[in-house]
Amino acid sequence: MTTTAQVGASAPAAGRRRKAPAPAPTGADRIPKPSAGWYRVKGTDLKLRRVTTILNLGCAKGDALTFWAGNITAETAMANLPYLVRSSLFPDQRTEAYDWLRRAHTRKKDERKDVGTAVHDVIEAKVLGTPMPEELLTNPELTPFLDHFLRFVEEWQVTFEASEMVVGNEEAGYAGKLDYLLRSPLIAAALAAYFDTEVPADSVFMGDTKTGGELDVKGVYPEAALQMAAYRKAKVAWLRDGSKVPMPATFWGGVVLHLRPEGYRLIPTVADDDVFGAFLTIKDAAEWASGLSKTVVRPALTLPTLTERAA
Repeated sequence: MTTTAQVGASAPAAGRRRKAPAPAPTGADRIPKPSAGWYRVKGTDLKLRRVTTILNLGCAKGDALTFWAGNITAETAMANLPYLVRSSLFPDQRTEAYDWLRRAHTRKKDERKDVGTAVHDVIEAKVLGTPMPEELLTNPELTPFLDHFLRFVEEWQVTFEASEMVVGNEEAGYAGKLDYLLRSPLIAAALAAYFDTEVPADSVFMGDTKTGGELDVKGVYPEAALQMAAYRKAKVAWLRDGSKVPMPATFWGGVVLHLRPEGYRLIPTVADDDVFGAFLTIKDAAEWASGLSKTVVRPALTLPTLTERAA
């Protein structure tokens, strides 16, 4: 009789049990989860780079974020001058005020994240046909955002096909979670007129929501189109039950809902093949920034010793 030991397999060390293989994921557990800039496809060794990480690493933002943080800090200081002046007179209060002021931009980002999460929760409720969470509808800070969002849905006759869906392109090596897919005959007609092209009324569009900046001034940036193009060109999508399906076809033009307390704007974006090509270039730049760039500048040389020179 031939044993495993006879064919060269190594036996487990004495006193150590072989680790049982992890059970295959089932149900919603099959949906890839983000971790440290990657989406890991459970049950496999496959890692897909996160789309937002690619854009953060690969897009040169210059001094834009520095100026934004500086403006937020200045606005916060001017709005709270009495508090800052008072605090400056006492060392312990001065330190507290300093820490509070320097974190002004972080608090602003957290506020926007809360609004974005609330909007996504409302969309999810509409997609699933479930009641909207009461705590969202009664939050005075979120109320204006949600009122304008619901007005957008009604005015543009929007129906949602999916929300917060993980999609991926295993061949290109990336994955991400899109905001939503939607249909709207009015959006189709508006995009047809805007781009002077035919847009079927039942087209599915990629949609995204942005809550920063100011209406008609700033708040929607080119990275939104890159993100949409990446999601459009995904090959697969994971449904809520964890099943893996082909990515639904979407029109090459998408929309960004710029949502602010004072109102909303619907911004058309181009997410066609050319934009996807640009995304892949940025992905290469991100891989350079996170990988090879860290190895090309080495520690300083040391002057050779006399022995080394002689050799």
